[in-house]
Amino acid sequence: MGGAMLTGWLAQGLAPDRVIVIDPYASAEISALAAKGVRINPSPADIGTVDTLVVAVKPQSFREAGAALKAFVGSATLVVSIMAGTTIAALEDVCGGMVVRAMPNTPAAIGRGITVAVPAKSVTSAQRATTDALLRATGLVEWVDDESLMDAVTAVSGSGPAYVFLLAEELARAGVAAGLPEQLATTLARATVAGSGELLHRSDLPSATLRQNVTSPGGTTAAALEVLMATEGLQPLMTKAIAAATKRSKELAK
Repeated sequence: MGGAMLTGWLAQGLAPDRVIVIDPYASAEISALAAKGVRINPSPADIGTVDTLVVAVKPQSFREAGAALKAFVGSATLVVSIMAGTTIAALEDVCGGMVVRAMPNTPAAIGRGITVAVPAKSVTSAQRATTDALLRATGLVEWVDDESLMDAVTAVSGSGPAYVFLLAEELARAGVAAGLPEQLATTLARATVAGSGELLHRSDLPSATLRQNVTSPGGTTAAALEVLMATEGLQPLMTKAIAAATKRSKELAK
């Protein structure tokens, strides 16, 4: 996710020489950014404290990684976390600084992400504006004041792209089961999911209205929706999935 956001920032014109990446296991893609001017793994002695630190590590690795990052954090450093489950209090304890907890998603890499952010009480209006500019460069931004909402945010939008990609997978498999060649079924499923998402993005109509516009009474779509919208259909399954992801986000905070 951190790499996706960095890709978005650089594509939006962020000067590479203003970027430092701390990653002891930097991928080939991250290491290649050095040729563009991004500094990879400099020592704290060479850098000192930074104005803004974006923490993008696995929550399970935060305690170890956060302690190493603390050397870059001054009392006025803005610390923006995109880790699932990790609370503002934990960030303040491990890293210090002025903390904003945020949850983006992977479409940030193409400027079509959405991020929800919640600031610590110590965050200044200027730091909030800086955070908003960073996050908005990769898509939409929503701010909340209640940190407890972030677990459900993570379940819906943070993890949400995976659900959409799974829909494309399963739609293709269902097409094969109905008799389509695998390649054609995959092409149809990908194009349908991508095109429908773009239509939803461009339209001001509610998603329910767009669905109804495709559905002729007694037609093929209605027959499929009768299955998907049955009592034991998609809605209870999605509710169960979001509840599981929300629960796991809360567990990661422990």
